[in-house]
Amino acid sequence: MTLAATTELAAATNEHLANISNTLIYSSMAVYTLAFFAYIAEWLFGSRSKVGRTAAALTPAAGAAAKKKAPAVTVNKAGGTAVLERPQVVVRSASGARDVPDGPGAHGGDEQGDMYGRIAISLTVLAFLVELSGVITRAASVERAPWGNMYEFNITFSTVAVGVYLTLLALRKNVRWLGLFLITTVLLDLGLAVTVLYTASDQLVPALHSYWLYIHVSTAILCGAVFYVGAVATILYLFKDSYENKLAGGGTPGKFANSVLDRLPASASLDKFAYRVNAAVFPLWTFTIIAGAIWAGDAWGRYWGWDPKETWSFITWVGYACYLHARATAGWKGRKAAYLALLAFGCWLFNYYGVNIFVSGKHSYAGV
Repeated sequence: MTLAATTELAAATNEHLANISNTLIYSSMAVYTLAFFAYIAEWLFGSRSKVGRTAAALTPAAGAAAKKKAPAVTVNKAGGTAVLERPQVVVRSASGARDVPDGPGAHGGDEQGDMYGRIAISLTVLAFLVELSGVITRAASVERAPWGNMYEFNITFSTVAVGVYLTLLALRKNVRWLGLFLITTVLLDLGLAVTVLYTASDQLVPALHSYWLYIHVSTAILCGAVFYVGAVATILYLFKDSYENKLAGGGTPGKFANSVLDRLPASASLDKFAYRVNAAVFPLWTFTIIAGAIWAGDAWGRYWGWDPKETWSFITWVGYACYLHARATAGWKGRKAAYLALLAFGCWLFNYYGVNIFVSGKHSYAGV
């Protein structure tokens, strides 16, 4: 065996780094689990006495009393002009959104709940750094981008999703309510990755040896992570909207709904948040499809061939395009547009899991 062949064989896979990567991924799961329990504690031990804003705003009796209440007049004792204080009246906009206040968050507005929430965020940051180290070590073990198969895609996807969440927090966006729901699904994603989807660290097939791997797949992962955050917000919007509808109709939600849903942002805020993140990442998803077509032209000699992965990427694009168009149309705001958003995200999930596992095509070279 020549020296060049020996060097190539040694560089094929660094088993030591691969084992370190596996240990780091399992360690991140352990820290994410601790963060999960901290988020649970934030919801359980956060004060419930400071919630009830949604109920107060939407209770018919309270609304009627607010309308009948005479305007209060405050007179400046120094002889200044009288000030007319207008009463707050809850109104419903043409799109169906209500003028109700956002909830205080999972901590319920008290110091104890806030303490657990801060612990949860700290653990989330630690778990994110450990998982990111696992992804980087996996890449170093084979000296390539760490997304050559579904296992690597999964661990990178969950890392990016948590990174998006932490970035929004760093930008001082009020999204801490997202933490419990995010970490729960991240743990499920990692559990699936290390059991069903695990693939030993290895080199890529020749078709994937291209700089487009770094461009096309990385943007697909980022888009999926942001779409996921938007989907979680959309699901919470549907629950919160049903909760507000029940209150507005004079119904009495259960204790769980009053304890959990009333702490979330108002349905209008959740709807706006989901729309903004989906709209922000949609152009990047468009670029992802274009980049994939260019790569296909280099690798297979044609830009588009209706391969299952290409087809479902386009279907996902159409789904989100319909959602954004519907969201911008007054008659399709609210729940109808939300259902379209979830349908589009379902197409993305099928494109990722279903096509890779159950459908054969040119993108099946990496297996799972």
